[in-house]
Amino acid sequence: MKNLMQSAKDQAVSLVLQAYRAAVEDGTLPHAEIPGVPVEIPRDAANGDLTTTVALAAAKALRKPPRVIAQTLLDHLDLTGSSFDSAEIAGAGFLNFRLNSGWYQDVLRAIEDEGEDYGTSDTLKGQRIMVEFVSANPTGPMHMGNARGGVLGDTLASVLAACGAEVSREFYVNDAGNQIDKFARSIFARCMQKTAGEDNYPFPEDGYKGGDIWELAEGFLAQAGEFPGGTSEEDWMSAMAEYGLSVNLPKMKRDLQRYKIEYDTWFYESALHNSNAVAAAADLLTERGWTYEKEGALWLRTADIIRENMRKAGKKEADIEKLDLKDDVLRRANGFYTYFAADIAYHRNKFAVRGFDRVINIGGADHHGHVARLKGALDALGLDGSGKLDIVLMQLVKLLRDGKPVVMSKRTGKAISLSDLLDEVPVDAARWFFNAKPDTQMDFDLGLAVREDAENPIYYVEYAHARICSLVEKLAKEGLPVSACGETDLSLLTAEAERSLIKQLAVFPDTVRTAARDYDPSYINRYLQELAGCFHRFYTACHIRQEARDLALARLKLADGARLVLRNGLRLIGVDAPVRM
Repeated sequence: MKNLMQSAKDQAVSLVLQAYRAAVEDGTLPHAEIPGVPVEIPRDAANGDLTTTVALAAAKALRKPPRVIAQTLLDHLDLTGSSFDSAEIAGAGFLNFRLNSGWYQDVLRAIEDEGEDYGTSDTLKGQRIMVEFVSANPTGPMHMGNARGGVLGDTLASVLAACGAEVSREFYVNDAGNQIDKFARSIFARCMQKTAGEDNYPFPEDGYKGGDIWELAEGFLAQAGEFPGGTSEEDWMSAMAEYGLSVNLPKMKRDLQRYKIEYDTWFYESALHNSNAVAAAADLLTERGWTYEKEGALWLRTADIIRENMRKAGKKEADIEKLDLKDDVLRRANGFYTYFAADIAYHRNKFAVRGFDRVINIGGADHHGHVARLKGALDALGLDGSGKLDIVLMQLVKLLRDGKPVVMSKRTGKAISLSDLLDEVPVDAARWFFNAKPDTQMDFDLGLAVREDAENPIYYVEYAHARICSLVEKLAKEGLPVSACGETDLSLLTAEAERSLIKQLAVFPDTVRTAARDYDPSYINRYLQELAGCFHRFYTACHIRQEARDLALARLKLADGARLVLRNGLRLIGVDAPVRM
């Protein structure tokens, strides 16, 4: 797929290097190892369409003032057959390039030719990538962290797929271990309290105290009939865990589908234990010499693994020793494997069994200490966790309503869950706002999310799309339909607002590629806001109806190109592109 802005940048680099070689050949510049040729898009179009600071960066190596270098390069530039009309020097030695009319026309042709595929690429073609996200404990409602992680994971998966990767979305269900035992004991305690009275049966200090546990207890009793009744407490709790999961998991799936998230795989932790995969991973670590036994428990030499990895990465010994590195228990003295052991086995399954080339986990900031430990354990298994596993940590969400903190749901009087949020805020608005830069704490303003004005960014962007759809429909009825590029005189698009909009359309493919590279799909949000702004400025400055037919058709074609790119970008973040608002 075409990336015309990147092509123009690459061409500018090539032209500068050719000019430098020509200047060296005729002796006007000395031969030296010069830095790379950085090419950027200036914020102000008055400084050209592209600019490079190569003259400033090479001044030391060439022992000449930047402006002298820039002038020499300019004298040797040959723009024949390129995408540029001209080049000029500015400031302390900037070399600015101006794109020609043919390049602007090619952008609109590329959009027309590629349609829904415009913005995609094959940069990740051949890579099998898993994105694991949300993976909330099925012991209670999903919270705001899950809401944020859900959008980040889902949108990142879309961006990676747009760059050619074969992507699998996965939810890891923690249906085994301590949290499920605590879940069952909590339901059991509430059942006992409902039958014998709250004062006659103590609730576990570490139990789940939410109102949803009472609801599960009521549902279990209604289904089971007489309780407790001749069966061991252990059997009752096993049945309660099974019942609780049978209620909570379908609800989680429904809430996530409502949130426009569909998973390729729901992977159950219990499957790892039932297949002895956890024990097998621990045994393999033992065979490789990375474990030891102490007081009946099996320990992983986590500290040694991390130290070795840090040494390989060139870290100073003094800095390594300052760290409070500790080993991890894999199997407790009672014979039960820890959650960490199951997590190692799970990731071994991802790489060794299912053969993913790369795995990306979306997790909360509280997982920070887990990152090096898990990567190290995979390295110890020979699976290159340091190179193939990436963990994107996201910061907390602060809910606001018109600028004031919100903790409880108006409807339920409890902590706001994902389901509560979607009852109050449109799904598209929730997806837009949660698709924020992962490593920053975000403020989600419930009041702003439902506003229908330019202050609400999702409304602003969707309105731009709807506005173009309405324009196209009305003009078609008036005998001015959108025409193919081959039937439109695109050379008439020379106004500043027109060219600014075309340049913004041209950077979309590079925006998608950058979002995939940086694991930051919020690039798409920022791009769409800028594109909507460019369109609104174009529509204000450049009339269509009142102009001669040829110019009107050219501007209508440009507007329709903006419509298509807005739609493509909104689709990437799972947001509708409305035709009317």
